[in-house]
Amino acid sequence: MAIEEFAVRLLVAVVLGVLIGFERQWRQRSAGLRTNTLVSTGSAAFVLLSAALTSDTVIGDPSRVAGQIVTGIGFLGAGVIMKDGFTVRGLNTAATIWCSAAVGALAGAGLLMEASVTAIVIVLIHFVLRPFGVFLGRRPIQEKEVARALYSFEIRCRAEVENHIRVLLLQFINQEGNLSLRMLKSIDDESPAKAAIVADIFSVGANDEAMEKAAARFTVIPGVTHVSWEIRERETD
Repeated sequence: MAIEEFAVRLLVAVVLGVLIGFERQWRQRSAGLRTNTLVSTGSAAFVLLSAALTSDTVIGDPSRVAGQIVTGIGFLGAGVIMKDGFTVRGLNTAATIWCSAAVGALAGAGLLMEASVTAIVIVLIHFVLRPFGVFLGRRPIQEKEVARALYSFEIRCRAEVENHIRVLLLQFINQEGNLSLRMLKSIDDESPAKAAIVADIFSVGANDEAMEKAAARFTVIPGVTHVSWEIRERETD
């Protein structure tokens, strides 16, 4: 392969990687301009290396390198994926890195127009589908769609009734077959005479109504000054 052709293919991979990475950097994502450019350039370089090594011999298959790139880029994508409770973050960025590798591999194989079209489609997906995704994300979640939920339940009371409140809270959780206790702790609330009981309750399906009924029951117990609950995480089917 002539050095001029090598340079053109690599340069196209760099430019297209910059195009994809610019959009990610503009959105302030963890894998931005440099990451996507390097992924695209590196993928192109590996394909070019394979092509150069197999051009003068009948032994070898350049397409095998593309397959190894697909496998190897998965480890890089895994580095930007983070799990926070039921929420998984970074999947979109990881998918973009994977697509950048495909663009680089196309450019390295000499399919410059195909690589350009792919890069443009990737950027358009981010710009066009992002507002639509945000709109869908604002749709209220129906209770029947919730597979699991994590609730935070807080009760503030006088210190002398703290143990009684803890027992009642455990009874409430045990009575509900689809609830389980994940964490239960008591902390001083402003003074030793007051206490705050905080519980993390795991639920199979949505149980907002059960939480509200429990809050109403605890509110009327003598010694209880405050009851509140909130949804920490939801996981849908």
